[in-house]
Amino acid sequence: MSFGADLGYEDRPGRRPPDPRATRVWWLAPAAIGWLGAGVVLLTLGVVARRPDVVAIGVPLLLGLAWGTSRRPQLVPVVRLTGDDQPTGSTGSTGTVEAEVEVAPAEQPTVIALRVRAPGHRAAEALVVAERRTLGVSMRTVRTGRRALFGLSHRAVGADGLLSTVSAGDRPLTMTILPSARALEDLPLSFRLQGLTGPHTSRRAGSGGDLHDVAVFAPGDRLRRIDWRVTARLNTAPSTPGPGAPRGAAIDRLYVRRTFATADATVMLVIDSRDQVGPRVSTWGDATRLREDETTSLDVARHAAISLARQYLSAGDRVGLEDLGRLRRPAPPAGGRRQLQLLTQQLALAEPEGEPTRRQRIPRLPSGALIVVFSTFLDDDAAAMARTWRRAGHRVLAVDTLPTLLISGIPERLYVAYRIVAMERTDRLQQLAGAGVETLAWMDQTTDPGVRLTALGQLRGRR
Repeated sequence: MSFGADLGYEDRPGRRPPDPRATRVWWLAPAAIGWLGAGVVLLTLGVVARRPDVVAIGVPLLLGLAWGTSRRPQLVPVVRLTGDDQPTGSTGSTGTVEAEVEVAPAEQPTVIALRVRAPGHRAAEALVVAERRTLGVSMRTVRTGRRALFGLSHRAVGADGLLSTVSAGDRPLTMTILPSARALEDLPLSFRLQGLTGPHTSRRAGSGGDLHDVAVFAPGDRLRRIDWRVTARLNTAPSTPGPGAPRGAAIDRLYVRRTFATADATVMLVIDSRDQVGPRVSTWGDATRLREDETTSLDVARHAAISLARQYLSAGDRVGLEDLGRLRRPAPPAGGRRQLQLLTQQLALAEPEGEPTRRQRIPRLPSGALIVVFSTFLDDDAAAMARTWRRAGHRVLAVDTLPTLLISGIPERLYVAYRIVAMERTDRLQQLAGAGVETLAWMDQTTDPGVRLTALGQLRGRR
């Protein structure tokens, strides 16, 4: 974490500071207590020993202390930590989060000792003059979601060092780090497209661009669909040819060109926010030990889900969201930029809420939708739901969000437990593949997920 720039702070003029009025009071600083003790001791020794020179040394200390405390200011400087709820620039590869420390001075010159702390970083300290200013602080993180990132403690000291305030700390600054999205190309679609118009070609005849077949004109067909060349070629010649017979063929049937109709896809993103594990297996039992440079499984799920949502929505499809960690109504499928903002907000707020609650019923999702499940599959719940949806006729894509694991250096007992969990997880993924659920590892080191999604996007037939 960095505190301002260069010499420890960065002035940003033009910002309106907070109200300088406060209820905090001034107290004797450690230096003043030293003056008081030294003055009393010297004065006592001088009187007892009848040494006027010693008394002359102690009296100025007491007089200076009395003069300094008599000019005690009524107000103290106000320091406040502020920041945007959704800071810009926090998404993407940089992962830099910024906040600001606003300072309002008192009526007399003072000095403020600042200490800004952030999770996973050493605290940054600075000693600044209490002037009307705004200081910038920043930290780097790869984590996403709504989290408490910055904490501030401060203490004001008078110009003579005799008076100071008690160290005060504000509540941590809570900020929402939105997940970033990567560029994707072709994506898989559902087995059955819906709607009367859309960006994709469906399997039924209708108003579209690709040729379906040529058929005899029937009631309801549009006249502009008549193919006159095919009509002239397929109509029969006159049955009584002769000198008096009319020229040309008798047109008794009209033929029209039928095309494939266009439609859009319905996609339901199902995120499993019941647990959040990091790359180090030793931290699976304690989420507080996760570092800011470690991407968790929930961070991977948010990144993968928003990447797919942005691509589907940009293509004109409808996307919804279901969170297995919350017993709430899912976000219904919709399209447009507003839907992307809604999904981004809900994905950023998805986090474990205490002990996972087991669902008694499988969530009901729109008929014919493509269901994409984002989970670590460390238990049977998400895998069982995926198999149920597949048996109901949906096309289901299981995205493995487990990050690249670091298992070196862990105790043998913990390694044995990890191996048991890993084997059970491998069996679940194999059972999903056997049930017709297409699987994809988002953090696979050998295959790029975009390439795998492109390959799945070329498969449209029902399996």
